[in-house]
Amino acid sequence: MKVTHYTRTRQQDIDLCVIAEDDDGTAGEQDSGDGKTEEAEVLGTKDGDFNTQNEVLHFNTNCPGCNAPCQTNMKLVNIPYFKEVVIMATTCDACGHRDNEVKGGGGVEPKGRKYSLIIKNERDMTRDVLKSETGSVSIPELEFTTEMGTLGGKFTTIEGLLDDFKTQLRQTNPFMSGDSSLPVMKQKLDTFCQKLDQIQAGELTDIHLVLDDPAGNSYIQSLTAPDPDPQLTVEDYERSFEQNEDLGLNDMKTENYEET
Repeated sequence: MKVTHYTRTRQQDIDLCVIAEDDDGTAGEQDSGDGKTEEAEVLGTKDGDFNTQNEVLHFNTNCPGCNAPCQTNMKLVNIPYFKEVVIMATTCDACGHRDNEVKGGGGVEPKGRKYSLIIKNERDMTRDVLKSETGSVSIPELEFTTEMGTLGGKFTTIEGLLDDFKTQLRQTNPFMSGDSSLPVMKQKLDTFCQKLDQIQAGELTDIHLVLDDPAGNSYIQSLTAPDPDPQLTVEDYERSFEQNEDLGLNDMKTENYEET
């Protein structure tokens, strides 16, 4: 793979709506005080060489945990054979709160998409996976299914996704500890988490992991791309009325919306 970076022409900037047609090119310059002008730095870059693929954007916000001022980092990432996604990470120095979120770079796809991966060995644990906030995960052999929105948006690996499930069950589940804990429920959850450990260690194989996203913004990495992956099945499907309702598409008018 060869990556080449180049400076856009003025006409290309106009076509991309980066600058206006009547811009004379001095918007990025400032007076240095000696009669000369020098180009201003844009978000830490010089000479106007700003590239969203290489730069991390920073903006100030408040911590969702303690409401103290903190900073959120945002970066645009291009996933090969998929699409661009936006990754945002927030860290609070006051209370230690850490949060990250992934958003699809585009809108809702015309069709939903379902990935079905057969986990055969530890190598499959290294596959990249993007689970959007509208995606749900199921493991039929373990009778395990998540609802849409569980864990929010995640860009991680298969191993990291299974770790998130175990953390969610062990640390934030009221049935695991405290006054609400039930011995029978705790035993079932411990057994389930042990099976996830066996999958990660390669001791439990031929397990299906199904990632279903009605919005079409989720992704599981193929290890043989662009050739077909024998362990990975990708299916595009028409969304049902209920799925469009959950996504808010039934009441959305994108054409002739100015009409009453």
